Formats: sequence, structure tokens, C-alpha cells
Amino acid sequence: MTSSQEQSAQRRVGIVGCGQLAQMMAQEARPLGIEFSFLAEGGENTTCVEGLGTIVHASEGADIEELYKAMGSPEVITAERESVDVGLLRALEKFCPVYPRPDAFEKTQHRVREKTAINDAGLPVAPFRPANNYDEICAAVKELGYPSFIKSCEHGYDGKNQWRVNSDADLAAIADQVPAQEYVVEKGINFSREVSLIGARTADGKVVTYPLAENDHYNGTLLVSTAPAPHVDEKLQTTAQEYLSTLMNAWDYVGVLAMECFVSDDGLLINELAPRVHNSGHWTLAGAKTSQFANHVRAILGMPLGETGCDRVAVMINMLGVDKKPALQNEGVWSYGKELRPGRKMGHVILLDDTQDALAARIDSMLEELYGPSKRPA
Repeated sequence: MTSSQEQSAQRRVGIVGCGQLAQMMAQEARPLGIEFSFLAEGGENTTCVEGLGTIVHASEGADIEELYKAMGSPEVITAERESVDVGLLRALEKFCPVYPRPDAFEKTQHRVREKTAINDAGLPVAPFRPANNYDEICAAVKELGYPSFIKSCEHGYDGKNQWRVNSDADLAAIADQVPAQEYVVEKGINFSREVSLIGARTADGKVVTYPLAENDHYNGTLLVSTAPAPHVDEKLQTTAQEYLSTLMNAWDYVGVLAMECFVSDDGLLINELAPRVHNSGHWTLAGAKTSQFANHVRAILGMPLGETGCDRVAVMINMLGVDKKPALQNEGVWSYGKELRPGRKMGHVILLDDTQDALAARIDSMLEELYGPSKRPA
């Protein structure tokens, strides 16, 4: 299909969720002649997507067919987050395809199910044990050793509902912080860095991947992503691509899938997956020939996937708890239009340069402009 044909044929995509990922998906794909509607769950704030399409509010017990029609009867539905009602997605499947398929959300929104599914596909993760209460956590830590990480199976992200224990004293200190519920206990891995790979797959099995990005976190929240990741050899890139392709094919996956990995002495280990466009892929908005957002929409609509190469080195810096337009040279500032709160992802800035060394110096300066002398969020 030519560019002019794509722009002349209006199509509609429904998105469950109304945050910044839905916002950027619509902004990137609307030039293709695609219209959007958004489904807000449980009183969700819709500020990020206002003016980008029809917004429908789903109340408990709502008639699914009426919701679907209120969204303008989209030809395909997707979601911008893992923590979506899988039952709602399955109900919507009666009216149109839902991509990624609901099974992918069911796996990835629960840490034990996710790690088990990765293992079932023949791929490596850090040693882990399920636990349902403090006593079982203690037994798992004893088996795995220190350091260990305890994470709630659900509703844990950006460092929330997670604990690192390095000693018996650390373990005793969290006894009152871990109520009886589902947890995963993971063996701490000695890794040199964290990298992530973003890929997209169509329903007929075509796959594209982006260069690996290196991720730096602050207090459990992504702060900086650099792509291509520095000092990545062809073997590491190829291994990551093989992992991601294996998962997408095993799950008959459609859309963008993000895979976060540890680079360790034992090789590449998968840490987490996200069945959606991902924060570590925001650099593609200015640094790649086709953004992850545009390729996600292309994939779920069965359109040809765009090129994923990049001519220059790119970095994305999250604006955490700050909302301003930096004066330093940049390739663009994306402000999500959210209410300012400490530590909240308010937007991001992208830098491009010709070399890793030149970019590294500019990253340092940008962090200082955003966060002051500490170069870290408050």
C-alpha cells in the first residue's frame, strides 16, 4: 500500500486506556489516516487523550456491545498497559480482533505466570520461587540465597511493591510489609547492565526489531534509555532478537512486545515483558525511521511494518516529577499534559548525536538542567 493510499483510507482503532502511551499511539498513527477511540476504566483520568478521538467510560456491568458501538465499532482493539481487565478484552473479542491477544496480558500481568511462560518457551530467567506469605518468602530466600528480590505478582511497577534483601536482618525488617498475597522471590543476579529490545509482529508472522537499548533506572523507575546500547556486539543483538521472536511466535503475538533483559556472566536473562509500547522505546519517536507507536498500529492493522533502523545514537530521558521545556539543544520534548506529582512521568526529552561519547556528555548536562546538581529526581 502506498503512502497516499494509507492516508486516504480512514480506519479506526480502539485503545483500552487513556494515558501517555495511548496519547503517543494516536499522535503517531493519525497521519496514516487512522482514527482512534479510547476506553477509560474505573474512573480513569482521560486528560492525556482529550482531543485525540472519542472517549468512552466503562462502568461496572456495562453492556459490552454498547461499549463497542460507542467506540465507533473499531476494526481492532489494543491496550496501553498490562493491568487491563482481561475479561473485558475477551468480551470485546466477540466484536473485533484484540491485539495483542488477551492471553498475552493474562501472562504478563502476573509475575509467576510470566516467568513460567518464558521458561515454557525454552528461554532463561533468573531462578525464582512463588510465595504466598512471609513464611514462604523466608523459605524461598533460604533456598535461593542473598541477595534476593521479593516482588508482588500483580500491581508492582516502577519499583513499587518490591523489596531487596541482602541479609537475615533485611528479611526480618520487611515482615510487616508483606501481607498474605502472591509474590515471586527472585535470586539476585550479578549483571553488568540492563538492556531492552522492542519488536513488532503482524498476524501473518512478519517480525521487525529495533536496536537494543541500555536502560538506567533511579529508585526503580526508568530514567535514561540509550540506543543503540553502547558496546553491543552482534551476538548479543542476535540473541535478544532470537529470544523475542521465539516468544512472539510461541504466543502467536500481534503488536509491539518489549523485553527487558539482564546482561550477566550466565548470558542474557529475561527480566520482564510488556505486551505494549514501552518507555524504553520512546527514543524511536525521533531516533528511528519508524516509531514503536506507528509500528504497533501498523502491526495490529495488518499494514506493512516500517523500517526500524537508526542513523544516529539516540537517548530518551524521562522527566520524573518535573514539567518544563529544557533550554539545551534537543530533538524534541514530549509533555504528557498530566498533573504534576513528585516522581510522576510528566514527559520525556530525546537527544541525538553522531557518537556515544558526544551523546554521553550531553546526557549529563541535560540531567543537570532537569534535576539540578544531583542530576537525579527529587
